[in-house]
Amino acid sequence: MHAHRRRRLTYGRIAALLLLAAVLAGVVVVAGNVAGVGDKVAGAVEKVALLVNPPPDRPIEEGAVVTPKPDSTPTLAPGQTPPPTPDPTPVPNREKMDVSLYKNPDKHFITEIDHEWCAVAGTQMVLAANGKAPLTEAFQAELAGRIGEWESRRDSRNGGWGPSAMVKALESYGVPGYEVRRYETRADALRDAARAIEQFDAPVLLMAWRGAHTWVMTGFRSDADPLLFDDARISGAYVLDPWYPRVSSIWGPSDPPGTFQDASEMRRNYLPWERPEGAYPSRDGLFLALVPTLPVLAP
Repeated sequence: MHAHRRRRLTYGRIAALLLLAAVLAGVVVVAGNVAGVGDKVAGAVEKVALLVNPPPDRPIEEGAVVTPKPDSTPTLAPGQTPPPTPDPTPVPNREKMDVSLYKNPDKHFITEIDHEWCAVAGTQMVLAANGKAPLTEAFQAELAGRIGEWESRRDSRNGGWGPSAMVKALESYGVPGYEVRRYETRADALRDAARAIEQFDAPVLLMAWRGAHTWVMTGFRSDADPLLFDDARISGAYVLDPWYPRVSSIWGPSDPPGTFQDASEMRRNYLPWERPEGAYPSRDGLFLALVPTLPVLAP
């Protein structure tokens, strides 16, 4: 997850960081790779900072792996008589759905004021949906500054914001009930998210860009009601993207608040967890979402 780690460093540690940064910068320049020195040194300093001032190794809730419901049809042996079936219940109509929590999504949106604060802004928008936070830059800065209370290297090896920290932040500001869930397929993740939105009128947080970014899912389109049909197909999601109005060199321009992201955009942006900083055995290769289990607190 994008994150800032703003914990206090001692003068000795700062001196060590500066010395190592200078040495690393000299190595890069001597090697003849002058172009891009700033970026490389910044990355090296960040790695040194993690060594000198690592995030705490707190336990986290990894979250359940949600799988599709198994087929309830019994398997019969040759010659076996099927059990009697109860009186059939009426089959509901299979109708398309178009669900959106917000008529005016602009009023429920705030951009990430720092380019690494997508998780902060996403968490803030969920808090605001529950009437627990204003959509102001001052509150976003306050929320970002509290990461030291919730971070764990198990949640983010770089330190700072990860899915578990986001759940803890929501709880700290009075929004309980969100939980980290993991899915083997994108279809399973979107179907479960759609069910939660319909049932609780609360947004879902999607871990997009292989876990590097946060989207707030506020609605969906489907070919059937996901609360009634286990095989309902979700064709896309309405999204609040904290990156807006920026343009990513990798992912391209972001979309305005409330844009419907169709199936092709979901395949392009909502990808299995895969982070460059190291392995996450319980997450790698899975789709992650933060899903509500309680109704929204504010209408």
